[in-house]
Amino acid sequence: MENRTTDKNVLITGAASGIGFAAAKKFASEGYKVYALDLKDTAPSENLIVIKADITAESDLSLTAERFAAEKLEFEVIICAAGVHTMAALAETDFAEIKRIIDVNLLGTMLTVRTFHKFLKSNGRVIIVTSEVAAYTPMPFNGLYNVSKSALDCYADALRQELNLLGQKVIAVRPGAVMTPLAASSAVSTEKLADSTELYKKESKHFASLVAKFTGTPIDPSKIAVVLYRAATAKHPRLAYSKNRNPGLVLLSILPKRIQCAIIKMLLKRK
Repeated sequence: MENRTTDKNVLITGAASGIGFAAAKKFASEGYKVYALDLKDTAPSENLIVIKADITAESDLSLTAERFAAEKLEFEVIICAAGVHTMAALAETDFAEIKRIIDVNLLGTMLTVRTFHKFLKSNGRVIIVTSEVAAYTPMPFNGLYNVSKSALDCYADALRQELNLLGQKVIAVRPGAVMTPLAASSAVSTEKLADSTELYKKESKHFASLVAKFTGTPIDPSKIAVVLYRAATAKHPRLAYSKNRNPGLVLLSILPKRIQCAIIKMLLKRK
């Protein structure tokens, strides 16, 4: 599709890779002027303006806000797609790692909205990328990520209640497994779990097979970008969109929590 120039603007965080990058390409191809914000560099292109900034650094976002104010920008949509992942045991994880995950996945999104909401049009939309795990009982060793995404999902609900009073919409998008650098880092941290844990040496040997059972087949991030575009442009969007939900997680979540614990324990403690 040829690029079309319009006065429609969208701000996307985490836009240098993964879902954010796919979304930036999709919106640019649909004629939006995309302000692609990320800590990493990416190449600018037609309809795509690259902004290097750390969403966890208030000073970075304040400087960006000054630029937006000087340019008198208004956004139809703000998409919060930045995120990081790790596999770790909650009782052993370094506090620095705990803080990193919470800072990026939760507080960074909150700071993004807090800083740039003033540029959102009166009928604009905020789209927050959470995760399918936000609605489920956390899996072992994925708890830190799960806590951050569940809290982010709750934040989206709370923000929706407030912005609804102003005529603005808040939409959560909950992807399942996606082929992104985040997924790759998850695989690496899964492999390293046996070396990093002292409490779960035996269980960690079986953990990779458990992840395979309850992760599913990753899809291309462009498919999530289509969902994001639909959420941004539908006349009557859903409050939340899910894509590529894993049947194993869905079925497991239906069971009582005691039974879930028993099943996971059986799978991880087998000889």
